[in-house]
Amino acid sequence: MASFLDISKYIDHSNLKPYATFEDIEILCKEAVHYRFYSVCVNPFYVKYAKTILNGSDVKVCSVVGFPLGANTPKTKLVEASTAINDGADELDIVWNIGAFKSGDYSFVEHELKTIISYTKDVIHKVIVETAYLNEEEKRIAVEIVMNAGAEFIKTSTGFAPEGAKIEDIKLWKKIADGKIKIKAAGGIRDYETAVEMIKAGADRIGSSHSIQIVKGR
Repeated sequence: MASFLDISKYIDHSNLKPYATFEDIEILCKEAVHYRFYSVCVNPFYVKYAKTILNGSDVKVCSVVGFPLGANTPKTKLVEASTAINDGADELDIVWNIGAFKSGDYSFVEHELKTIISYTKDVIHKVIVETAYLNEEEKRIAVEIVMNAGAEFIKTSTGFAPEGAKIEDIKLWKKIADGKIKIKAAGGIRDYETAVEMIKAGADRIGSSHSIQIVKGR
């Protein structure tokens, strides 16, 4: 199923490490161009720099918002999202408020997401729900909230939780979403076989810091 170029176009090539340097981000961007990855995913501080390096290429720039805990105030997230777009971000990976969701305050979570999305309409939004902390029923509810909020993608993980993407979660979301929202699998995807299985299960995008290892492992 996924040739070298096919699977490359599924990948958000990521470096979200707290100690990433300008040199690391430059390397990330040049790798993304060389291997034809869909985007680079970086922390907000590096969005403008990445955009400059990728100028003239087809590679998109993705910025995280509220990363990695999701516990910022809505106003802080909104400013962060707006700043990222002004700096050149094409996509936003937004960590929803995990604590509010686990507390059962679904209306707050949905309203926060709707607000951010309504003020940043010209970009793609992926909502990170951190599946490692959710039971199956919560995963079902998560899809409904993210769809209601108007996001284009639901994303499994930040990569900072105890577990990342699981095949069964992708299949569950694919069934529930019924084509109404796309799915990004991230967290723990380090080889070609796992990436292909995620895509077969229904993932529309793959987030990984092991992207080169993935494409070379085919």
